[in-house]
Amino acid sequence: MASDRCYYYYEDDDDADADGDGEEEVEWLAMEADEDDVGLLEEDDLHLRLPDDRPADCWAITQESLPAAQQQDLSMVMNLLNIKQHHARTLLIHHRWKMHCIYDHLDRKGRDRMLSEACIILPKNSMSAASSTSVTCNVCFEDFSMTDVSTMDCGHCFCNDCWTEHFFASINTGNRQIRCMEVKCKAICDEDIVRRLLSLKYPAASKRFDLLLLESYLEDNDSVKWCPSAPHCGRAIQVHSPCPCAIWEKWKAKGHGDSDSVKWILANTKSCPKCSKPIEKNGGCNLVHCKCGQCLCISGHSCNRYKEENGDKVDTSRQQMQRYTHYWDRYNIHAGSYKVEQKDLGPAVEEQVKKLESNLTGPKMNWDGSWLAMAYQSLLTSRQVLSRSYAFAYYMFGGGEVKTHPSECSNLAVAQNLFEDRQEQLERHVEHLSKELATDLLGMPEEIVLKKVEIANLAKIVQAICGQLYRCIQDELLPLLFQPMNIAAYQPDGPDKAKEFIRA
Repeated sequence: MASDRCYYYYEDDDDADADGDGEEEVEWLAMEADEDDVGLLEEDDLHLRLPDDRPADCWAITQESLPAAQQQDLSMVMNLLNIKQHHARTLLIHHRWKMHCIYDHLDRKGRDRMLSEACIILPKNSMSAASSTSVTCNVCFEDFSMTDVSTMDCGHCFCNDCWTEHFFASINTGNRQIRCMEVKCKAICDEDIVRRLLSLKYPAASKRFDLLLLESYLEDNDSVKWCPSAPHCGRAIQVHSPCPCAIWEKWKAKGHGDSDSVKWILANTKSCPKCSKPIEKNGGCNLVHCKCGQCLCISGHSCNRYKEENGDKVDTSRQQMQRYTHYWDRYNIHAGSYKVEQKDLGPAVEEQVKKLESNLTGPKMNWDGSWLAMAYQSLLTSRQVLSRSYAFAYYMFGGGEVKTHPSECSNLAVAQNLFEDRQEQLERHVEHLSKELATDLLGMPEEIVLKKVEIANLAKIVQAICGQLYRCIQDELLPLLFQPMNIAAYQPDGPDKAKEFIRA
């Protein structure tokens, strides 16, 4: 790992210092975003001059300070639960290094249940092994003295040579959480034992093990990420939150050009009752034959008798197309609104800011137009969040390609109601904010002050609802899936120590 490699710790504190301390020590990620990037818009893209003292979007943590940041979280959990370091690391990885989740689970479930759900096995006392002078290794089937074997927390004992080879093989495959060799045992091996045995035979592997543990603080952490191309890249990672990567790839693969085709199919075809494929009537006869061999009347009649449609035989194929059209239309509406607001509303807001800052005859509180620029940025970010929330909802709530646990059906229904409620609130307030930003700031100074309060409050409400929508997805919906998924946090709750490390 290069010594100048940087890591990015997302920070959203209001009192964050952006005075540029440590510029020679830390390389910053130059964020250059396109119209598909949420929350990573450059000032030139916004056509607005944002205030110089605005809070930083992220903090860079140097390689030297990263172990201290990781150790502080580990020590906090170790002291809280009275557990070993590798247990604390396993628990933090299980909760994506979110301390507030650990406090919440500890309060609701208790210590033992929380540790059990994270597959953490506390040390067991093996009286038989302690009283004997030798033990047989169940891997090589040789007898060894107690000084030549090691026992993990689960109580399983093997010779040091077998443990060493097991550790070495696991590290070579990039496994940072090495499990016990016993069949079906999920216990995580003690990090101290791993280091001690590897250092005797494979010292390079021991160093690689420490590096893998350090990487877990970045790769398993929602608030800390690798710089993709340190030291200089000039571009930001494409952001598609609140869609997890797997769902976003499915949505993109489905093709944005499918909408017109789907609408044509809905208007001009009828689904086969046997294979559910759409059939187009091509000719004058109403009696058509599907490729599967099914014969049907395209007009919906049986000979000369009219038959009411059986409610049990639902046209699932047509429903799925209608469902896709519903979500695609709403995704496209907000994506289109984003482009219009970026193209037309941006210059208009910029002009409003210039008017405010050039009017030095009015009250001093009206000279600052940064609140208008920040509200506009909140509008663009929330507009993209809103559009992508429909892509997420399409697959999460009945798309068929993302499976949930059958036992969680009732929880899914409750979470869906919560999600759609947050989505509706966000939609309503985003439209309100867009309308207010499009209004000229004219009138007496008192009227401008009132408008400032209204727009600033609307921007804060929009940001708060965005955060609630993200938390609903991350904490209520994604845990119900078979396939583990995560999203980048809207306002990551990284510890305040990030600012201290950057200035250390």
